Amino acid sequence: MKTTSITALFCPAEKHKGVWPIKIYVMKLFFALMFIMVAKDAWRVLITHSGTWDPVVAVGWCSIAAYTVLAGFGIIHTLRMMPIMLFVYFYKGLWLFFVALPLLSRGELQGSTAEGWTQVFIWIFIPIIFTPWKYVFDTYVLGKN
Repeated sequence: MKTTSITALFCPAEKHKGVWPIKIYVMKLFFALMFIMVAKDAWRVLITHSGTWDPVVAVGWCSIAAYTVLAGFGIIHTLRMMPIMLFVYFYKGLWLFFVALPLLSRGELQGSTAEGWTQVFIWIFIPIIFTPWKYVFDTYVLGKN
């Protein structure tokens, strides 16, 4: 039985190693957003910086710039680059837990410099929902693929 193009988005596809195409497309979108939006800032800061770097700040900017390049590869090789997306989930989740949540619980988040970051990081739930978790588990935990 032939499926319509819309319903095919929600069916496992051999082309995508059994992952629903809709999940692939959403992951590609988030890789593209990371590549375009974050790379613009990270590389601008690195290229235009003058003077002596604070080593800790420099590590942060270099790390962000590096992961944006890998996110660019994720647009093309989405499943292969899932560890980059997992890295993003972990660092944003850890930041929300260790920085934003304590501020929120003390009533200090609103108006703080962390409020803007929280508003950006909280959207991480969208790619988490569309992550092909069975593929991630089989490939990166069990080493099947």
